[in-house]
Amino acid sequence: MTFLPLPEGPFPMGESEADKFANDTERPRHTVTIPAGISLGRDPVTNGEFRVFSPGHSPAEDADIPVTGITWHEARDFADWMSSRLGAICRLPSEAEWECACRAGTETAFSTGAEIALDDANYLYSESGERIGVGGKTHVGTYPANAFGFRDLHGNVCEWVADPWRSGYERPQVDDLRVIRGGAWDYLPRLLRSSWRDGLPASTRRDNLGFRIARED
Repeated sequence: MTFLPLPEGPFPMGESEADKFANDTERPRHTVTIPAGISLGRDPVTNGEFRVFSPGHSPAEDADIPVTGITWHEARDFADWMSSRLGAICRLPSEAEWECACRAGTETAFSTGAEIALDDANYLYSESGERIGVGGKTHVGTYPANAFGFRDLHGNVCEWVADPWRSGYERPQVDDLRVIRGGAWDYLPRLLRSSWRDGLPASTRRDNLGFRIARED
């Protein structure tokens, strides 16, 4: 598993200016400061990586396809197991860390600018509802890395993060729901935006929902 450092310092989190698809769950835009020594997995955790922890998971899928069908609790347990293997603190990323990695220094709707194209990410539908994508998960590394070197933060699979859900950044948290980020292979572009977020019960398993790992150095 390859980890890449997040830049230390502040970044603007939440809705992007002139983003017509922004909604109240992404508001208010606010500044978050990333501390030193945080790294994130370059890619979502793959089947091959997860099978070392849980042999036999999704045996019909290729090793370098992102792992899915994982609850939030199982993702957390994998991170704890990684801590013991690496001798470092591994955990699910906060959604601030996740968004910092996804934005890669940008303030636009996507790290690619105001729009995203099929050459940039794995998604299924155009904004008009036309089916245009590949229709399934793709191998990590299929799409270009962003400016920070991270891959698949837009599309392919949604990703669990550590935070309890709140329906806006100044609203109460809902402890039995956990935040998901990034959008997935069966979504349309507006759900791949850097600020897009949703909440699901921690026990949820989906064929479009995986995770990546944060590491504290």
